[in-house]
Amino acid sequence: MKKSVKILIITILVVLLIFIPIVGSYNSLISLEQNVNTTQSNIDTQMQRRLDLIPNLVNTVKGYATQEKSIFTDIANARSKLSGATNVPEKADADNQLSNSLSRLLVIVESYPDLKSNQNFKDLSIQLEGTENRIAVARQDYNTSVTQYNTKRRSFPSNILASLFDFKEKPLYKASNGANEVPPVDFAH
Repeated sequence: MKKSVKILIITILVVLLIFIPIVGSYNSLISLEQNVNTTQSNIDTQMQRRLDLIPNLVNTVKGYATQEKSIFTDIANARSKLSGATNVPEKADADNQLSNSLSRLLVIVESYPDLKSNQNFKDLSIQLEGTENRIAVARQDYNTSVTQYNTKRRSFPSNILASLFDFKEKPLYKASNGANEVPPVDFAH
């Protein structure tokens, strides 16, 4: 073989040895970013399910607790804020407000024994509880996918590609303030 052919083959091999890991790293970043987007959409889906259930639950409770008007306004406002949220921090804040309002609603329910025995209320409560569990799992899945993506994004040599192709760090879904405090339980009523 001629010397120029050998140099060309060696050059091609060196370029391939550099190019293949870059393509693999880029594709890995794309895959992880898509996973983050999917898990974020799963949170949105479960939150929408909860938003759809809440009017039915509220209307059932309204029939029993007509004097408790402020809680219904708070729930409506929190639902509206959550529906209009566009990014993870806004969604987390609005979700926390909605969760707080729902907690207050459940305290009201404790004052109405007939309501607690109403089958519609029981069914809606079970569906809402299941949805809350699904939201918690979706948040955990999202945070796992964000951690994997952010780790890959910050690791060498992916960090070079991430900066070249503008892969941004994704925020984790954080618990609300006071989430680590145990809520009081009062059976004195």
